[in-house]
Amino acid sequence: MLTWLQRNTFEFPPLEKALRDPNGLLAAGGDLSADRLIQAYRHGCFPWFSDGQPILWWSPDPRTVLFPDELHISRSLGKLLRQRRYQVTFDQDFPAVIRACAAPRPYADGTWITESMQNAYLELHKRGYAHSVEVWDQGLLVGGLYGPAIGQLFFGESMFSRADNASKFGFVTLVQHLQAWGFALIDCQMPTEHLHSLGARAIPRQEFAGYLRRHLDQPSRAIWVS
Repeated sequence: MLTWLQRNTFEFPPLEKALRDPNGLLAAGGDLSADRLIQAYRHGCFPWFSDGQPILWWSPDPRTVLFPDELHISRSLGKLLRQRRYQVTFDQDFPAVIRACAAPRPYADGTWITESMQNAYLELHKRGYAHSVEVWDQGLLVGGLYGPAIGQLFFGESMFSRADNASKFGFVTLVQHLQAWGFALIDCQMPTEHLHSLGARAIPRQEFAGYLRRHLDQPSRAIWVS
């Protein structure tokens, strides 16, 4: 049975109670306050819903993740990186990145990054939890991504691209920095061909929960201001 969250508590049900169909639906309701979002990531779940739906919280099994030392860079992408066609910054324009991620896509109807979702992550960014990666081409924002970072874990939320391989360029640059900063894992949530081409793979939810226990409260060497 699906658990409905109350606004006066941030407690989530055990991950094992997530539904199998649809895969990973753990709870509904509550709100998108910064405190609840932080607790959600620490617990191993994330919000994902469309306009007109209640807030839905998910913890799929298996979970798609990328370990920094398993990053795969194709020959063509490696060539692009060496050319330094794009410039990458961190936390320079979080609002622009999340707006771009929320923009309509030609292959999808609507967006799950609603206005309330954008406002929630903007508040997380103000508190120092959510971070953005910006990819620039001669001063124009052509790609990027955003997500929270807690301890030695980064939780990727969404990315966008307005130029060839711009989002991959930004993601690879981020992963290389996360590896240097001592991060253990990048949570990619759900599988996509785009992420698998970069080295992401699925692990059991129980294994993912183990990484949460071991790394959420460990210090990192992250320096986000670029």
